[in-house]
Amino acid sequence: MRTLHATDEGSVLVEGGRVEALGSYEELAAAHPEVRVRRWPGILTPGLLNPYGPEILESTYHPDPREADTYGTVPIGGERAREIFRADPSLLGASARRGVQRLFEHGTVAVAGELRAKAVLDVAQRSGLVFAARPDRLPGPVSLSPKPLVLLPALTVGGPARFAVFDVPDRAALVTRGAATCVATVIDGRLVYRAR
Repeated sequence: MRTLHATDEGSVLVEGGRVEALGSYEELAAAHPEVRVRRWPGILTPGLLNPYGPEILESTYHPDPREADTYGTVPIGGERAREIFRADPSLLGASARRGVQRLFEHGTVAVAGELRAKAVLDVAQRSGLVFAARPDRLPGPVSLSPKPLVLLPALTVGGPARFAVFDVPDRAALVTRGAATCVATVIDGRLVYRAR
């Protein structure tokens, strides 16, 4: 189904997994009155690249909400995560699925770094995440919202429908407030995350 993702500063018309048109909401809605419209607050940008794929998906345990009494609700890294995975290696795939969802919640559509665990690689590939080379310099500590944020190249007509929407007035505010302001993430035309 064709969908028009619209913000005040720019909109994208998506058909299948591709960008069909770019422009203002007014011009795209007038030219395509039959399409489904999703209105979002803020700005629409290419999705983000998180350079810490292995660290977030293989070296961090993302607890299931049902495990809150045992592990809490925030991601667990370091030696504690290694202990959890050593005690039960089958937890790696489920943790990676929750980690991918956390990446989506931060507008991430691509990760960098080599994923070595088959269970994690399978999860990442099925999710639609794109794999990229790591930047020459990593931007500080491992984070779901690293600074500086790394945007993918601009959207193009005919290119993949892979983008995020952030509830900020402009890119300067996105840099200041970070990727936690994400309200929607789209990968290959699929809405994979929407803030409630």
